[in-house]
Amino acid sequence: MEKKLIGVDLGGTTIKFAILNEQGEIQQKWSIDTNILDEGTHIVPDIVASINHHLSLYKMQPEQFIGIGMGTPGTVNLEKGTVIGAYNLNWKTTQNVKQQIEEGTGIKFAIDNDANVAALGERWQGAGNNATDVVFITLGTGVGGGIISNGEMIHGLGAAGEIGHINVQPNGYLCTCGNHGCLETYASATGVVRIARDMAEEFAGKSTLKQKLDDGEEISSKIIFDLAKDNDVLAKNVVGRVCYYLGLTCANLSAILSPKYIVIGGGVSAAGKFLLDQVTDYFQKFAFPTVRTSTKLKLAELGNEAGVIGAASLALTFK
Repeated sequence: MEKKLIGVDLGGTTIKFAILNEQGEIQQKWSIDTNILDEGTHIVPDIVASINHHLSLYKMQPEQFIGIGMGTPGTVNLEKGTVIGAYNLNWKTTQNVKQQIEEGTGIKFAIDNDANVAALGERWQGAGNNATDVVFITLGTGVGGGIISNGEMIHGLGAAGEIGHINVQPNGYLCTCGNHGCLETYASATGVVRIARDMAEEFAGKSTLKQKLDDGEEISSKIIFDLAKDNDVLAKNVVGRVCYYLGLTCANLSAILSPKYIVIGGGVSAAGKFLLDQVTDYFQKFAFPTVRTSTKLKLAELGNEAGVIGAASLALTFK
């Protein structure tokens, strides 16, 4: 009988679970709320309880599983299976996640950073087409990423794949990391709005976006992209600047890594082809000639399922 995988995607508000077969097809999925009270001490026991409850519900035994994989915010020690510094989970001290989950479920457990895990998901079952060399960039509240080279996730000494903190504008916007000019400050959902506010101050023409900003209306990156699609001049200028920084980043990553695909995901990527085409234009302008043709930029395909699918793939190492 074919053994199964469990994928867990741990987020600040929701914990998503899935049972998959070895081919990466989701067979069952569910979610629970993330209880971050009491310094996040409920999170791991809740994960264990939810897995055990669903195995009982589906009349399944721990022996039927190759393993459990999980993606988490924070700094992960891969070998020890510990996490520290996941502040949106209230995890300020080291959490012995692997030990607790293996003891609680009787199933082998592997863990990695959530952006890395989403990259693995897109590479395995999404836009990465299971290629050996794939870069994943996720554009959300921040900008994250994951780098797969020669079929292996790149960790370096722990901070590899921090694409959001590539410097794209020396002495630019102040980032939450303390540096100035990180990609995250320009291409995240909040970064797009920040650019819009700055550019609106210097804009003198007719623009619905400028009107909304001047009137103090709540603006989102989606509103800005929608207005740009409707030919609002200021919104188009804002989107152009965001795509410039993304295209520049993709060109530089490609010069170093020469990946088959750079996959762009996260909430901001919902702008779709409108975003991708402009980023690709800048990529073509800045890229090393060889990688202009060998690297292809694509939109992510898995949406919210990238995390659980990628997490489950971690467990394949136990085969």
